[in-house]
Amino acid sequence: MKQNGQFLIAFLISLFSLIGFCVMAILVSGKRIVQFDQSVISFIRGFESSVVTSIMKFFTFIGSLPFVLVISLIALILLDKVLKHRIELLLFIVVMIGTPLLNQVLKFVFQRARPDFHRLIEVEGFSFPSGHAMSAFAVYGILSFLLWRHIPTRLGRVTLIMFSSLFILMIGVSRIYLGVHYPSDIIGGYFASSCWLAIAIWIFQRLKSEARRKKTWVE
Repeated sequence: MKQNGQFLIAFLISLFSLIGFCVMAILVSGKRIVQFDQSVISFIRGFESSVVTSIMKFFTFIGSLPFVLVISLIALILLDKVLKHRIELLLFIVVMIGTPLLNQVLKFVFQRARPDFHRLIEVEGFSFPSGHAMSAFAVYGILSFLLWRHIPTRLGRVTLIMFSSLFILMIGVSRIYLGVHYPSDIIGGYFASSCWLAIAIWIFQRLKSEARRKKTWVE
């Protein structure tokens, strides 16, 4: 029953995320979300200062490819050498490789130009969905999933979720603040990555359950 509940939760999350992404994609393609984007951008940019800019550049850095690669390498070593969880290692690798590939496919499909006003940093490429948002959700989301069962205390688990959520949120906000993404790019990136992550976890749990069942049958 517990396994079925986990499968159902993963399925519902992936379905909700897919619907959310489709809604965002329709709004972006039909240019029906311009007012929302402008309102959120104006609100976030209202906090502009040299100190806030430095903070936002820090958060955009920890969502960048070099930093994500470092985090991924540390996670791989931890899973392989310390926790000895080779199957979870495979899940992590699949999620982290699939995320940028999915992002590039989606960007090629929608080909949305980036904001062209008051940029604080220069970035090339298409805008929707945000690669930083997708990478942040994927890496901190999968780490939370894999580390959850190894944290014995409720406080530790709550702290894990709080820090992961903070990083995911602030990385997305930093991209809006720095002028390289629309809010809808960030939301779309979260939905796309959430859907991909939930599907990967669902398949992982299903294969793990099947392997356990076969082992029990053989014994």
